[in-house]
Order: sequence, then structure tokens, then C-alpha cells
Amino acid sequence: MAVVKPHIKVDELQKGRGAQLNPHNGFIKNSYVQTDEPVMWWQSEDDQEKRQTTYIEVFPKNNLSKNNSPDIPFDYSINPYNGCEHGCVYCYARNSHEYWGYSAGRDFEEKILYKPKGHDMLRQLFRSGKWQPQLIVLSGNTDCYQPAEQELKLTRKLLEVFLEHKHPVGIITKNALILRDLDILKELAAQKLVSVTISITTLQEELRRTMEPRTSSVANRLKAVEELSRAGIPVNVNMAPIIPGVNSEEIFSLVEAVGQRGATSVQYIMARLNGQIALIFEDWVKKALPERADKILALIKETHGGTLNESRWKTRMKGEGHYANNIADMFRIARKKYLPGKKEHDLDYSQFVTNTERQLSLF
Repeated sequence: MAVVKPHIKVDELQKGRGAQLNPHNGFIKNSYVQTDEPVMWWQSEDDQEKRQTTYIEVFPKNNLSKNNSPDIPFDYSINPYNGCEHGCVYCYARNSHEYWGYSAGRDFEEKILYKPKGHDMLRQLFRSGKWQPQLIVLSGNTDCYQPAEQELKLTRKLLEVFLEHKHPVGIITKNALILRDLDILKELAAQKLVSVTISITTLQEELRRTMEPRTSSVANRLKAVEELSRAGIPVNVNMAPIIPGVNSEEIFSLVEAVGQRGATSVQYIMARLNGQIALIFEDWVKKALPERADKILALIKETHGGTLNESRWKTRMKGEGHYANNIADMFRIARKKYLPGKKEHDLDYSQFVTNTERQLSLF
């Protein structure tokens, strides 16, 4: 299927950031302006213009987040970082940044909270004797391999604890930095203790740069799928989100590309624009794709009962109506054609080692 590449008005967008505005935090009565902030400098993958990002240490009492949604196939996650410098304009996690007192817009990309003691808390949990092994996913909200991870290595420290206690872990990321930890991932995979999901939204690099400005390039994400698969690590690819009129025509080409590189499965999520994300995305799409913006927004509404803001369980992720059904049919056909016979790997929860068991093994 030929893919019609959208003509993006790059000059209308601020380079290196997804959100083009910084809407007011709905939980805060008054707005504020901060100046003279301490900053650290980070460089984007393609060595383009440097951007200011503030990194803030936080010390929560609990490192584990409990999920109650029936739409998500895991109950617990760990997010080493709150906020995400990747800057994906559609990101559902943006709204969570308001709980920390920041905006879902530029603040989400520029005010990054990180948890330097997260690995210690995880180790204490595993050694407490109270934890029953079940899947814990890194990046249930924000990406655990975002740019800060290159220096802070919080995700790598967590993986070391998972390996130490032989506890299964899932990883969701759109950053090829995951290949840095191939040594640990190979050990985990050899014991059926890890599964990886690489998020790939588009094969169009220009679209990726404007819609997901600080993520790994398309080529590097495909490389990550290939290298992880070659190393025996099961890789699922998530085409998330499907944005009607933007990347919806790429389903067959994307599934084919990841299938050729060893992906074991492919999933998708329909775009939904809850809370401030609707304002941020609408501003972006009207600047980036002005000729198609109204149609894109109308099609998103069509898949969610006439609204951009979709919160209904069991329908919010896949959408409804003719358009959403067509997307589901295309994925079903694409999987059958390009991933025939491939199966997801089961994780092994029987090997979990508590502190007591570790001590007894010394005698």
C-alpha cells in the first residue's frame, strides 16, 4: 500500500519540542513564572540544537504504581522518571505532570523528576518476604530510557535488582538506548524473566522528528527490534497511537518492517486526547498539518463517540465505529501476513528469590 506522506509545516514548529504551548495547570488557582532555574544540558540524538531541561530529585515512599484499569495487561509499574523529555505531542502521560504542580505542556518535557533511590526501594520490597512475584513493567507512564537515563542509569540499576532476585520484568520504550543494557537483558531472557515492547508510531522520519522530537530515530528503533530479537529477547512492537489521517496508512508497511526484524507480536492503540492533551495536540496539528488538521480531529472524534476526550474502559484504547473497526481489520490481516506462527513468550515466576532464600543458599 502506498503511503501518502503528509506535508509538515516544519517552520511553524519550535525545534526540539513537541508541545508548542504551556497550558495552565488546572489544579493551581494562580499561574506563575520561574526564572534563574538550575539546569542541565542534554543533547538530542541527532546532535541538533541543545535544550534546557531541569532535573529534580524526588524521594517517594513507594516506588511501585498500582494499575486498576482493565485495559492494561499488568497491575504494577515503576517509573524512574516523571515527565519525559521525548516530548511526544500526543502522550497520555502529560496529564499526570499536573499532579506534581507543573503543566502538561512544555513543563512535561522540561521539568523532569527522577527517583535516585528507586532501585533500593525495589530491593527492600523483594527482600521483605511480603511480595508475591507478578509482572512489574518499567515505563507504565513515562519512558524509562528517556535522555536522562544515559547519565543517571536508574533503569539499569532497577534491572540489576530484577536479575539479582530472578523476578520477571517488562519494559516499554521508544528509545534505542535500551541496547546499552543488552548484557543484563540477555541474562534475564535466558531465564525467561524479561519481555520488551518497542513503541514505533511511524516509519516517516520527518513526522517522527516533529511529533516525537527527542525520541530515537525510526532507523535506530528498527535496529533495536532487530538486535534484541537476535539476542533472544522477545520483542513486541506497539504502534501507539494510531492517529487517523497522520499515520493510519502505515499499518501494513510498519508491521512488515518489524516482522522482518524479528518482532514476535504487534499491538496498537487508537489516539485519544484526554485533558490538556487535546489542547496541546490541537495546537500542534493546526501548526504542523494545517490543511489536514480539521479532518484529523474529526476522525479522532469519530473513533470515540464524537469526542476527543475518551475515558471509557474497554473502548478507550481501541475506539469504536467503522473507522476503528477498519483499523482492527487491517492489523489482523497484517499480523497474519507478516508475523505468521510467531508466539509471545511466557515469563517464569517460579524462580523468584527472596532475601531469606538468598541467605540460606550461602550454607
